[in-house]
Amino acid sequence: MAKANNDVVITGVGIVTCQGVGAAAHVEILGGAGAPALKIETERFAPYPVHPMPEIDWNQQIPKRGDQRQMENWQRLGVFTAGLALDDAGFKDDADACGTMDMIVAAGGGERDIAVDSLIVDEGLKRNDRERLLNEKLTTELRPTLFLAQLSNLLAGNISIVHKVTGSSRTFMGEEAAGISAIETAFHRIRSGQSTHTLVGSALVAERQDVILLYEAIGAHATGGWTPLWSRDEKAGGGIVTGTAAAFLVLESRAHAEARGARIYATIDAIGGDRGPRDEGRLEARLERLAEGAAAGAGTVVFSGASGQHGPTAREKAWLDTRFAGSPVRGFSAVTGQALEAQFPLGLAIAALTLGAGVKVAPFDAAAEAAMTAAAKSAVVTTVGHGRGEGVAILSAEK
Repeated sequence: MAKANNDVVITGVGIVTCQGVGAAAHVEILGGAGAPALKIETERFAPYPVHPMPEIDWNQQIPKRGDQRQMENWQRLGVFTAGLALDDAGFKDDADACGTMDMIVAAGGGERDIAVDSLIVDEGLKRNDRERLLNEKLTTELRPTLFLAQLSNLLAGNISIVHKVTGSSRTFMGEEAAGISAIETAFHRIRSGQSTHTLVGSALVAERQDVILLYEAIGAHATGGWTPLWSRDEKAGGGIVTGTAAAFLVLESRAHAEARGARIYATIDAIGGDRGPRDEGRLEARLERLAEGAAAGAGTVVFSGASGQHGPTAREKAWLDTRFAGSPVRGFSAVTGQALEAQFPLGLAIAALTLGAGVKVAPFDAAAEAAMTAAAKSAVVTTVGHGRGEGVAILSAEK
């Protein structure tokens, strides 16, 4: 494919997972001789296993203690990872570039006051007038300052404050679909010439009782110990093992990146997202349409964001085995956990690092994934939301 000035290229990767901090650490893990070591917490939130946050020195990207104190962990994690991406792209100390940089963030709800939630539930067991109870407690127990500090668009606000990224700003909400829409919007704005450089990404702290409750409310969270992604125990909960993770990318037009001599990890050739009913083969039909144009075979590696949820994961695996026969598949939730809004950005970050470094990624699940015989020339990233929403991105390595 001929290179064009409006190609959308990835020039910066900020990534944090249970496996480590930063692009270099993850390239080392991806290029290792075997699968990354399993890092799982099974006791703290029993019976729900969670991939935990790694050790992080917040001072590296958020130097002011006052800024750190006024954020909860999900905002700290997002701001920290956005800083990693800016550093990686060479933009961190470029005030003019950051001042004109667009930003698109996918965010969930802020951290909740667990004590108030517990109080309401406990009192609700003793009373039948629960609507009145709820109003009473919300007016007497809830701290307005806590609520205001947890607004979803404050992740973008704190990135602007700490890293001086002050171009246009957008925040998407809506679980996995939000992360898909954030990347897709950034891609099309750059492709159309509406933007030249954009910071885009998301963060999830899975080690929160309210996040676990979101999954368990629909019976989606796995229970007990960890089992492999592609063969989760159907008798042990819904199959999803969550993970604390964050991924931010710097996307640029090729013309903008080459003008400043930037290193390019990969080109995003196509990207799309959709949502709708999944019955009667509609999920597979949507994925087929979104993957149009993607090559199959040994030269393409597929990074699947399959959540582990029993039904959708089995259907995605069957589709992948047919549509991308001969392509090695890597289900990255097996080693990072499922990261909700951050899942799709995380998949693109892993794909970009793999293509940029030219590494052969060992199977994450040796029983279900084939070895890579050579470094891939292209990558496909999928995300199938645990409730709704699908996304596919097609990337190619630099020649």
